[in-house]
Order: sequence, then structure tokens, then C-alpha cells
Amino acid sequence: MSVGATNPIETVTIPASVFAMGDASGDARRPDGEDPVHEVAVGAFSIDTTTVTNDAFAAFVAATGHRTEAEHRGSSPVFHLAVAADPGDVLGTAAGAPWWRDVRGTDWRHPAGPRSGLDGLGDHPVVHVSWNDAATYAAWVGRRLPTEAEWELAARGGLVGARYPWGDDLLDDHGAWRCNIWQGPFPEVNTGDDGWLTTAPVRSYQPNGYGLWQVVGNVWEWCGDHFDAGWYARSPRLDPTGPADGPGRVIRGGSYLCHDSYCHRYRCAARSMSPADSPSANLGFRTAGPAEDPAPPVDPGGSDSQPTGDNDDQAGAP
Repeated sequence: MSVGATNPIETVTIPASVFAMGDASGDARRPDGEDPVHEVAVGAFSIDTTTVTNDAFAAFVAATGHRTEAEHRGSSPVFHLAVAADPGDVLGTAAGAPWWRDVRGTDWRHPAGPRSGLDGLGDHPVVHVSWNDAATYAAWVGRRLPTEAEWELAARGGLVGARYPWGDDLLDDHGAWRCNIWQGPFPEVNTGDDGWLTTAPVRSYQPNGYGLWQVVGNVWEWCGDHFDAGWYARSPRLDPTGPADGPGRVIRGGSYLCHDSYCHRYRCAARSMSPADSPSANLGFRTAGPAEDPAPPVDPGGSDSQPTGDNDDQAGAP
């Protein structure tokens, strides 16, 4: 698709850097392939400071007439406590994850089902967009989805090996939550201690050291790479872009449904995957592109993201 608009989301430039990618905290989920920790050199790039919002996606749809895969399919998954639909519109549950309901009439305009809408949600992340939908939007604004290495570098915010974008402690000094995840016995009771059952506005909580908001929690984020649980053992050092193919595309950051009892993936190193044609109520995206302004200085005392002269465009596919 040809470029049709300027990017409506604020961006920040991440300087060319070398960092340690992968889990260094001992929290790795082995089936997800979070290790080994390996040094990666990433050229300078820009990335959205927030996920793409409903308002931004609505402008794209108005200009292009794009219909998402959820709209073509006629249904999409909704978390069971959030369903806004008549019983007859609930088509079934997901195998192995009964908290998900396949709900007829669910799409980005109706994120909880046909009886829901976007009133008051313009600054929330757009959801029910597949990888294909996200890539189409990104191309329309002259950008792309971030590589997995770019995403992790940006999410870390300049911190060395920390669990989260702000450090290692989930709560702040006053006992308040720093991100939008699940509280309570999953999946039946969410106490809402962080203020939200599902999505929060994209500028909730605090940005990380690079100025990115909510890179963990709120919604999973599509990356450009194919997923391979064994990729880190053979990934190239310079600007890796993922394997040539795989069972799905990488998703990062966790979501409002993540809980440490089963899904401790609201960490900088955590990774998972989803089929490219698969939308859901807790999956969105942000875009990336060329560096847009002079690279900011990197604190040599607290960052593993040290500037580097390596700025090769070497692809990571074998």
C-alpha cells in the first residue's frame, strides 16, 4: 500500500546501540526461547511512544476503507468478564483457554462485542487487529512494525538487564501498580487495583527512560519478526530481523490479562507469538521507522544500550 498519511503518533529516536537481549533475571520461560542472553547491535531507529490508538486507526480506516480480518471473519475473541453481547452471539470458547469467548460482531469498533463501542476509548489502544492489519496500517503511514530486537531495546529504556522498563520492582514505593495487568485470582476475579479491567489509555502510568509508554501490560504488541523459540542461539549480532519463517509472528509486552500465576510475560525479555491472521481483544501494535532526529545521549553509568558504530542493515534471516 502506498503512503497515505503522516504518522499521527508521537515518536522518539533510539540511538544506535549495543545491548544484552534476553532474560538475565532467571524468569525466562524456556518454551518461549528467552535465552541465551546475547549481544545485539541495533542501528538508530524511531519508534512510536505509544501504541496506535482507536482514533488513529479510525482515521486510517476512514481514508482507506480498510476492513480488518476480524470484520471479514465476523467474530473475534473477547475475555469472558468483558463480553458485551447477547448469549446467541457467543459462538464458543477457546480450547485450553476457556476465559476467551469467540463473539460474533466483535471487531476494532466493537472491542467487547456487538453491544460495545468506542465512546470514551479514542485514546485507548486499538485491538482486534491482526499482524496483517497492523502491517497495512504501518505501511500507510510510511513506517513498519518494529523488529523484536528494536522493540526490546526500546522497551528497556536504557536500563541494564532489568525485569521491567522501570527496574525490578513491580510496585512503586507507595505500593501502586506501575502497569496494567491482572490482580486477583485469575481468571475469575480481577480486583482492579490498577484501575482497569481491560485496556487503559495509552498514556497511563509513567513512560520509560526513552519516553515510551506502557511497553509492558495493557496490550500485547505485534513485532515484524517470525517467531522461533530457538532463534536466539543463532541470531546474528547486527540488526537481526528474525528467521525466514515460523508458526506465527512475535508479540511482546504482555497485556491486561497477564498474571504471574500463569503468564509472567509483562517483562522486557518476555516473548510469545500469534498467527499473523489472528486478532484478539488484548493485542495491538506500535510502529517503527528511520531515525528522525539526532540521537540523544546515553547515560554511560546506567545503560547497557551503549552507542555503537555498527549500523549495518544485515538481515537476520538465514
